[in-house]
Amino acid sequence: VAKPELLIADEPTTALDVTTQAQVLGLMKDLQRDTGMAMILVTHDLGVVANMADQVVVMSKGHVMESGPAKAVLGAPGHGYTQKLFAAAPMIPTVAEPSPPVVDDDLILELKNVSKTYTVRAGGWRENKLVHACRDVSLKLQRGTTLAVVGESGSGKTTCARIALGAEIPDAGSEVLFRAGSNSNPVCVNDLTRSQKIDFQRQAQMVFQDPYSSLSPRMRVQEALTEPMEIHCIGNRTERRDKAAEMLRWVGLKPDMLKRYPHAFSGGQRQRLSIARALTLNPELLVCDEPTSALDVSVQEQILTLLERIRDGMGLSYLFISHDLAVVARIADEVAVMRQGMVVEQAPPDTLFYAPRHPYTKALIAAQPEPDMNRPIDLAQVALGAGSPTGWAEEFRFDGLDAPDLIQVEPGHKVRCHV
Repeated sequence: VAKPELLIADEPTTALDVTTQAQVLGLMKDLQRDTGMAMILVTHDLGVVANMADQVVVMSKGHVMESGPAKAVLGAPGHGYTQKLFAAAPMIPTVAEPSPPVVDDDLILELKNVSKTYTVRAGGWRENKLVHACRDVSLKLQRGTTLAVVGESGSGKTTCARIALGAEIPDAGSEVLFRAGSNSNPVCVNDLTRSQKIDFQRQAQMVFQDPYSSLSPRMRVQEALTEPMEIHCIGNRTERRDKAAEMLRWVGLKPDMLKRYPHAFSGGQRQRLSIARALTLNPELLVCDEPTSALDVSVQEQILTLLERIRDGMGLSYLFISHDLAVVARIADEVAVMRQGMVVEQAPPDTLFYAPRHPYTKALIAAQPEPDMNRPIDLAQVALGAGSPTGWAEEFRFDGLDAPDLIQVEPGHKVRCHV
């Protein structure tokens, strides 16, 4: 508003989904071109650097590790720390072969025709407004695998996760089925008795997005980790403490950290603590709601590696919520893309990135910033797919709530389109 000569932008797009981030970066470049202002951009995202910077300074522990023209630093990083940042940056695969569909002969979780409608009070003389957070969502999670649900903010992916955990009651006609063991009968999460609900809560846990607010600042780590076991009456005091120490070792932390408070830990360490707390009840299902979005790339790499190791070591199943397709490309066995409460495309990640069909999926892929100055964000593609459904190609176009069905276009690949 003051028309400055210098704008200092400190992580201006870190908390945004990729389509919004792409549009904000485009806006910042347009404003810079129109006003002639200089910009200092502080970021941990090398993809953002590649799309925005003329000069780059790489810092670590208060010292400059490397600096120079963006083309030189990004094209041929010389310092080992810069090279590690590049190695840690998740990327969507550019060359892939369509992968076979995920087998669903041992489902741990199934969402059938799940819808959730909220009534928003408009106030005054205006009528209350209905918001369709989820519309006819059907998902299947095979035991021991990762199902990722991706989409921009407000797409309904977190609502789906909360419904899957029983934290939200879906609309009539929706059904959420959970099967604890391979040989057990499925139970309907919506209709659990009190004792069944307690058992279900032991078997299904959640890792939240913000590592800074998901741990109470008034509780020591030991209290935070033993509290779930106390609630479920598991073990005595000594056994609970031993279990907490074991979980710290599982997530790469030391047992002597049990006496500390959360403020003594970094963001990455706090997220490890959140994962450790979720594991203390030996769950079978872990719902991860944007577990790496608040972390820088090197710490994000560590958390993803940790989640993969825990999944494979403990035989866990993940429902993984994210807006970052590069993260999803690495960890998921199957991906469901959501927009405005509906699944618009679903397939294994290699199939999805090798041959995306829906314009919104293409927009998500185009919006993903990559640490390569020769591959800038395609803002035109982003604007097309992230815009109104009335502007999509005729095959996918619809108006209001009259969306086409989600149909199978090839084995394991579903797209919401007109036949």
